[in-house]
Amino acid sequence: MYTWMQQFTDAAEVLISLSMILLSGFLLTRITKLLKLPNVTGFIFAGILIGPSVFDLVPPEIISGMSFISDIALAFIAFGVGKFFRRSVLKKTGLRIVVVTLFESVLSASAVVLAMRFVFRMDTGFSLLLGAIAGCTAPTSTMATIRQYNAQGPFVSILLQVVALDNMICLFVFSLVTSILGARSMGSVSAGYIVLPIVFNIVSVFAGILCGLLLSRLITPARSKDNRLIIVVAMLAGLSGMCAVMGISPLISCMAFGTAYINLTNDKVLYRQVNNFMPPVMSLFFIFSGMKLNLMYLEFIGLAGLSYFVFRIAGKYAGAYLGCLVIKAAEPIRNNLGWALIPQAGVAIGLAFLGARLLPPEIGDVFLALILSSSILYEIVGPISAKTALEQSGAIRNLKRPAKAEKTTGRTQ
Repeated sequence: MYTWMQQFTDAAEVLISLSMILLSGFLLTRITKLLKLPNVTGFIFAGILIGPSVFDLVPPEIISGMSFISDIALAFIAFGVGKFFRRSVLKKTGLRIVVVTLFESVLSASAVVLAMRFVFRMDTGFSLLLGAIAGCTAPTSTMATIRQYNAQGPFVSILLQVVALDNMICLFVFSLVTSILGARSMGSVSAGYIVLPIVFNIVSVFAGILCGLLLSRLITPARSKDNRLIIVVAMLAGLSGMCAVMGISPLISCMAFGTAYINLTNDKVLYRQVNNFMPPVMSLFFIFSGMKLNLMYLEFIGLAGLSYFVFRIAGKYAGAYLGCLVIKAAEPIRNNLGWALIPQAGVAIGLAFLGARLLPPEIGDVFLALILSSSILYEIVGPISAKTALEQSGAIRNLKRPAKAEKTTGRTQ
């Protein structure tokens, strides 16, 4: 149906498509808001509707040309998550967060690997790649849900730190697995194939820390708000570009950037300014994810795809519950943290494209279809479960009483 645009110039096609994408997301969120569903769900459905699977309103070259949106979205999200790694907070919760994260990421990955390898008799490489990706939790949708409902308090602080750390663990494990599989496909396992991605990630961390140091020196009270935002966006884009050259995710580097800056300056105003800049980027990211899903994929995943969906959720919840039990977390946190870790999209989708290249073409197509399809399901179910977890834990219960919210937040934090 996008052929009606072919009479326009390339610039007109891009501008009209961009307008259509953003407006479709806005309109669908009006419906999901009436149903009391998170905005993320509306964005995903909007992408499915205007994408190739349904009305096919956007030219495929424009969809393929928007792949950079995921890197930009991850960069902004990672920078924002970095502010939750303040020294004062880590001294109180650092080891406890590591324990919870290891439990939930290892159990979810193990559950998926065992199910795929021994129940469905999938290829070992296929199973290991799925397990590595299963540990990921989507920081974008989690943050979007938290921001939409202005959730605050100890549960949110723990949740965001766990999400950040489990993505770090996932990226490390995925790099290790892909290095081994890549070397195996060439007939031998070379230490270089294993070590190089790890070295690249370490370099990206140092680059992020350096950006945090430079930003703390460049941003002064004399600079206008506009200039502050320009500098941050330039650095985030630069880090993302550097990571793209090295073939790694910008998540860890940009997270290190945000962590370094908050610890050097304790400047929370800049993070609020970046958050105000994010809504259009987040909208584009989630709608783009919806457009990437071909509904024909659903016929390929079958029982194996459903099992991946269920076993990952079971592993996440059981791992989070046991981890919280070990550190003696409060009951509201223990009972609800696992439900808030269900979303999975941006990082997982990006890794899926990389992983599919290491598998035989026919298996790679099924692998990609499974991750894309299940990610959409996770992004539909995940934000709803995350919202419920935030409500049940008390993180958004004060929305109805805004006058008391600030005082309550001050006591809990």
